[in-house]
Amino acid sequence: MRAEKRPSGRRAWFAHPLLLIAAIVLASLNMRAALASVAPLVGEIAAEFGLSSTASSLLTSVPVLFLGAGALVAPWLGRRLGVEAVLLGALVLLGAGILVRVLPSVYALYGGGVLVGTAIALLNVLMPGLIKRDFPDRAASMTSLYTGAMIAGATVVAAASVPLEEAFDGSWEASLAFWSLLAALAATAWLPQVLLAKGGARQGSRTGHGVRTTAAPGTRSVWRSALAWQVTLFMGLQSLWTYVLIAWMPTIFTDHGMSRSTAGVIFAFNNLTQVAGAFAVPLLAGRMRSQRPLVVLVTTLVAAGYAGLLTAPVQGAWLWSALLGVGQGGAVGLALTLIVLRAGDAVTASRLSGMAQTVGYLLAAAGPLAAGAVHQATGSWTVPIALVLCVCAAALGVGLLAARDRKV
Repeated sequence: MRAEKRPSGRRAWFAHPLLLIAAIVLASLNMRAALASVAPLVGEIAAEFGLSSTASSLLTSVPVLFLGAGALVAPWLGRRLGVEAVLLGALVLLGAGILVRVLPSVYALYGGGVLVGTAIALLNVLMPGLIKRDFPDRAASMTSLYTGAMIAGATVVAAASVPLEEAFDGSWEASLAFWSLLAALAATAWLPQVLLAKGGARQGSRTGHGVRTTAAPGTRSVWRSALAWQVTLFMGLQSLWTYVLIAWMPTIFTDHGMSRSTAGVIFAFNNLTQVAGAFAVPLLAGRMRSQRPLVVLVTTLVAAGYAGLLTAPVQGAWLWSALLGVGQGGAVGLALTLIVLRAGDAVTASRLSGMAQTVGYLLAAAGPLAAGAVHQATGSWTVPIALVLCVCAAALGVGLLAARDRKV
């Protein structure tokens, strides 16, 4: 067998695993930032364009819808063009979508959301497969790292959106556009990885692992697997409860008399506490044969937080925000870890990721829209929150099935 040729000089420096890890972290920081930047500013955006509650909910629902639609093509693009090239293109598309969204047109506002959602879909779907391929012995810890970075990025953005608006003389457009710089930075970090991949320095040599890149003969479609559907539904239901909060948490507080600035700070605190769950839960999941206790933990925390929003939204706002945050972060970390743990190889992980995030985000896209429509119809947040509590119960049921020690 011919010895594998290793890169030398500058290529060897680019091939260092730490640079790949840095590129993963920078990409992850962008995976929710463009979504989290909208929620604290939705009131100003709606006022400028004269949007109703239902139309305002589309500011979040449209990108989430295209998280699902974009996920359909992500595995195919990854196989045809290479994972690194698609990730680079997704970051460029994301930056462009952020800028389109702030053009002075309601069509651009929603059209930019389409580009943002599609770009994030590519990042979301391809990352688990890349981690399974390049870090097969550290999949849980790498999932912990990238989910934590993803939520940390959303935390910073949520906290900074209103101060940035004030710094730019009340321009919500400038506040949103600012985050295109983060996408540009991440794209720059992925460029060396694309050059390495095209030059033949494959991922196994970069990370020190020889990784199988094709599925085993006779592998059945993930769409025919009951376990894959259980993972998919858990992904979708936990995404639904999260995107309802991303769209409406600050509005729920302000509708109950809280100031906009305080609501923004508590929303940022919610994102901050998600980091703890996103880091800790995947690490714990990787050490367990069955992840059922973690399913119970994260769904209980989220249900308790939503119940608090239902009964005493302002009085216990900080507590509910913390419970929801740890539960949300833990749930998304667990959902992404289940994709990696339930897959037997990198190709299956990519296919399962595509399925889970296609169906999951199409399901989640209904959450903000439905919550806004029900709130508009009833004039209250009671019924929307009660419906999300039903979602928590459903997520517990499918999550317990998805957490069994089995392979797709």
